[in-house]
Amino acid sequence: MKLRPLFSLLLPILGFGSALANPWSEVLAPSDGPPRVIGETSAGCLDGAAVLPAEGEGYVVMHLERRRYFGHPSLIEAIRTLGEEAAGGLGVLHVGDLSLPRGGPMPNGHRSHQSGIDADIWFDLSPTLHVHADRWRSNVPAPSLLRSASGGLDYRLWSDRQVRILKAAASLPEVDRIFVNAHIKRELCETVRGARGWLRKIRPWYYHEDHFHMRLVCPADSPLCVRQEAVPPGDGCDASLDWWLRQHPPPVPRPSEPRPLLPAACRELLARR
Repeated sequence: MKLRPLFSLLLPILGFGSALANPWSEVLAPSDGPPRVIGETSAGCLDGAAVLPAEGEGYVVMHLERRRYFGHPSLIEAIRTLGEEAAGGLGVLHVGDLSLPRGGPMPNGHRSHQSGIDADIWFDLSPTLHVHADRWRSNVPAPSLLRSASGGLDYRLWSDRQVRILKAAASLPEVDRIFVNAHIKRELCETVRGARGWLRKIRPWYYHEDHFHMRLVCPADSPLCVRQEAVPPGDGCDASLDWWLRQHPPPVPRPSEPRPLLPAACRELLARR
């Protein structure tokens, strides 16, 4: 009997579910209704999703084979805006996962990204070659900015360009918060001068050493969207950051722990073929 790779066996334990049976990933197209974010980012879905084109000014979408390039129109517009910022001399944005065509749980890789207001964007801003080659996009890894699992930043990869793209993202009024590795947050706390209000949106979280996770506020057209608890006041350069830098291990859900129930509107959306 051929054994499955260890990683696939760990997926249910890590809370990512099984890749074998996920009806949300089997839906190939968005619904044709008006755009609506439904539920929470970790227990929700997306009606009337927009598609992020595979490439545009200042950006390329990676891992097209995953079909995770759908989002609320406000998310698509935010990424386009950041792409234009990058095209002004910063480099090229490598865009990772957004959401599935109708949102909902993914078969692997994320617990959030379910409602169309989350996007992963690599810290690597290097100019890309062969951007039209899908196979190339599927096999290029996002480089980590850390020297090692326990070390600080690798300054061969970190520069003012990453600071500027993070500031541009955090300055968008529709952006609610941005998750980064705690070492990156510390670097910003220690080096950013002048106006620092945008640092409030930069939040430390597990991993996120090779990309930042941008999350939008609930759009005005989505009354069923459940907003995350508000970001605390201040710039976050305080004792709360020290807690993260002590490198507490991420919580691992028990194998028997069920996924959160999706709103009834999501079940209706999935059934709408």
